[in-house]
Amino acid sequence: MTLLKDKIAVITGGAQGLGLAMAEQFVAAGAKVVIGDLDGARAQEAAAGLDGEAIGLACDVVDAEQVQALIDAACTRWGRLDVFINNAGITRDATMRKMSEDDFDAVISVHLKGCWNGTRLAAAVMREQKSGAIVNISSLSGKVGMVGQTNYSAAKAGIVGMSKAAAKEMAHHGVRVNAIQPGLIRSAMTEAMPQKAWDQKMVEIPMQRAGEPDEVAKVALFLASDLSSYMTGTVLEVTGGRFM
Repeated sequence: MTLLKDKIAVITGGAQGLGLAMAEQFVAAGAKVVIGDLDGARAQEAAAGLDGEAIGLACDVVDAEQVQALIDAACTRWGRLDVFINNAGITRDATMRKMSEDDFDAVISVHLKGCWNGTRLAAAVMREQKSGAIVNISSLSGKVGMVGQTNYSAAKAGIVGMSKAAAKEMAHHGVRVNAIQPGLIRSAMTEAMPQKAWDQKMVEIPMQRAGEPDEVAKVALFLASDLSSYMTGTVLEVTGGRFM
């Protein structure tokens, strides 16, 4: 594919899971990719394993300077920034009664502040180019709320609002901002769920299966490419029909 031929993309949280699946899709579509991850060694390993041009760097998205370093690396090496994916995230699940303030703050910081750092810093470069696509990874948890995830649900809902506000600010600069809300996606973490919890989630999914990481990555590719050239401020659900 050549949907992203010669485009330059940065992906946070890109060393594994959804982020790595996106990196693989983007490289296959012709992009050059910067993978940022809290684990710098793992980011470098992931980049080296891609079948295309890619580099991996350590990045804590809560630190704006580290996010800027990802963007600078892309611009220094390849001269521009076309796509930025805010994907980095953590979970610290607990009921409100048991959740610590530190666990609430950590999840809000990584997801919401991290996404804000990536969106505003990428937009600053893209507005000068008069082009660019930003894709923010929210969650179905941000639409319906999940027990034990007051921190995560709040952060992921916030990402939707932030994406819409940023889309309105950046549209006249030629920069598009969209969001994705994945549902139950197969991963090491979800497959470690107790069988009872897995079965309960399956009942809620009309397609009767979990999604695969590449099924989210392909939607990200769509939003990053010119196939979605007249879309901004949208939220696309990748859920198998769960909680329509």
